[in-house]
Amino acid sequence: MERQGVISIDGFGLAYQIEGEGMPVLVVGSKIYYPRLFSKKIKQALKFIFIDHRGFAKSTSQSLQPEDYRLERILDDIEKMRETLQIEDVVILGHSGHAFLALEYAKKYPANVQKVVLLNSAPTNSPKRQAQSMAFFDETASPDRKRKFEKDFALLAGDIEKEPERRFAHMCIRMGAHSFFDYTIDAAPMWEGVRTNMPIIDYLWGEAFARLNMIDMLAAFDKPVFVGLGRFDYLVGPVSLWDPVDEGFANVKKVVFEQSGHYPMFEEPTTFDATLVNWIYNGA
Repeated sequence: MERQGVISIDGFGLAYQIEGEGMPVLVVGSKIYYPRLFSKKIKQALKFIFIDHRGFAKSTSQSLQPEDYRLERILDDIEKMRETLQIEDVVILGHSGHAFLALEYAKKYPANVQKVVLLNSAPTNSPKRQAQSMAFFDETASPDRKRKFEKDFALLAGDIEKEPERRFAHMCIRMGAHSFFDYTIDAAPMWEGVRTNMPIIDYLWGEAFARLNMIDMLAAFDKPVFVGLGRFDYLVGPVSLWDPVDEGFANVKKVVFEQSGHYPMFEEPTTFDATLVNWIYNGA
């Protein structure tokens, strides 16, 4: 199997990159962005298969139509890539909004999914939940963090005016004070060279993920699930949104990383690596 390449599906060039050895972990999102977040050490214990979805892929179409990126099609793409790469018995991992894709995929295609990892996502992306996260920031963030956010966010409109096609990346960069325990971190290098198809991203985050509720979904799901959260993740916090899984969800392990925001694999790699690897191999 080639360690990197492109799989063409319906005119989308879905790229993949394989790093590491061990249990296969299929990471949904951008094959450029996500390899930058995980440490070299964890890739000695796990084989990461980073794959694009249509929101981050090159397309031969000049104008994307809604039928090109329905949620079901994106889930089917993941399965086609798994089949093409001849990967069986995977751990499916989704971070942030991609947690919804990971869980939906595991529900639709359970045969080759051993475990599910949901990192740094709220249970839903509904407008009500987004308002809860903003209130969490307003009520608990430090004055310095708030000042940093106001300064950075004031630059967003100019960024988007210059590169409207990269609106999602610019927003993520300027939301650093909501995203990191150390709110002085510059996220721009993470997003360098990452393509974004904004109609698809707008649909996923604005419509598809807003209709889903992962706590409701987990109530009828029996595979092992790891929910990883950052205490200072103001993008999708507070972590108490996940409190319902603490009782009656025996297959769900919830871990809160106390010195992380939206990226515990980047901010607390030693703790994150040991915790996730132990859970994947030992269930503990």
